[in-house]
Amino acid sequence: MYSIFAILIMMANMINYEHFVLENGLKVYVHEDHSAPIAVLNLLYDVGAKDEESHKTGFAHLFEHLMFGGSKNIPSFDEPLQRVGGENNAFTSNDITNYYISVPSNNLETAFWLESDRMLSLSFDPKVLEVQRSVVIEEFKQRYLNQPYGDAWLKLRPLAYQVHPYQWPTIGKEIAHIENATMDDVQSFFYKFYIPNNAYLVIAGDVTISQVKRLCDKWFTPIPSGKPYYRDLPQEPTQISSRITEVSSSVPLNALYKVFHSPAKTDKNYFASDLFSDILGRGKSSFLYQKLVKERSIFSSISAHLSGTYDSGLLIIDGKLNKGISCEEGDKILNDILGEFSQNTLLDSDLEKVKHQAESSHVFGNIELLNRAMNLAFAAGLGDAAMVNKEIDLINNVSMENIKNIKQQILDPNNSSTLLYKAKSI
Repeated sequence: MYSIFAILIMMANMINYEHFVLENGLKVYVHEDHSAPIAVLNLLYDVGAKDEESHKTGFAHLFEHLMFGGSKNIPSFDEPLQRVGGENNAFTSNDITNYYISVPSNNLETAFWLESDRMLSLSFDPKVLEVQRSVVIEEFKQRYLNQPYGDAWLKLRPLAYQVHPYQWPTIGKEIAHIENATMDDVQSFFYKFYIPNNAYLVIAGDVTISQVKRLCDKWFTPIPSGKPYYRDLPQEPTQISSRITEVSSSVPLNALYKVFHSPAKTDKNYFASDLFSDILGRGKSSFLYQKLVKERSIFSSISAHLSGTYDSGLLIIDGKLNKGISCEEGDKILNDILGEFSQNTLLDSDLEKVKHQAESSHVFGNIELLNRAMNLAFAAGLGDAAMVNKEIDLINNVSMENIKNIKQQILDPNNSSTLLYKAKSI
């Protein structure tokens, strides 16, 4: 049974949409909201770092940059958009690449023109490749090599994932893969993935279905479809023994990173896993913070969350240890606390609290039109656009028994991979 408040939340948070598919395979979703003269075009390509070859990584992220380097008819992507009051950006994950444009609704066609032209005919200007290659290499250095703890995931991913391509981050395994990327490599990657039948287009805001169909026919229908991409990735086998590695670096404090394999975002147990991770490590009222920061002063900070990936993901626990606490000591105490947590019976109030937090995050997240457009695209990319309206229902359906079963399953010590990040003594 749901409270009246929960029912009202679900009704108010419904994202109404219509859906059609172009002849070239582009899947289109339209969400009308005439409350403000704004429109969003969100284009999700079904390609992420997991789709790269192991010796040519970082390409999906490189394309996030290259797609802003101009196309056949548009040498500068940003200039015409700025002239009509628009904004745009993009991001890449291990699962997807997502591009979005926000414009005044009377200038929606500009967004169609820009996005369709780079899908049809990216410029492949050698100068653009060199510029963006340099940008990505510098980003790799700044974020992963020259920042305290920045290389943690370069060490931890291949420890946790030994078969699945989640074993490298979106930036890539190593700088050399981008340094050595040829124009043939780049073009091959583009024509394999950046095609209409490998994309999901969401148009949201002050638009009509007839208007969107007309603009799609004009700007996207002429783009030919490409060879269908059938994903056949190696799946990570069940981990049967714990793994541990260490690294030393000039960082302020010892740190600990511990991950456990957890359900994929499409798994029936995903929301139970997500709520249990919130009980474990979300905020200062969480179990880990109370036990290890407030009561025992072992860690100066600690948190837990799910990676939320399309394939089997990770429960991620990371924390900075207080001065005088070694990584080995911190790891032993953390393991003891996790064992206690996996066996203890949780209170109903613990579950209700994180359910309310999750509901609030969902509600407030959907206030913005752009977020609604993205969430609709994400759901479609996962295989069921209707899921965009089922999240609160799935959250509320999680029972204490679900939490009990999944926390014991995930927190099995044999399911863990640990990185001891040691501060070098000066």
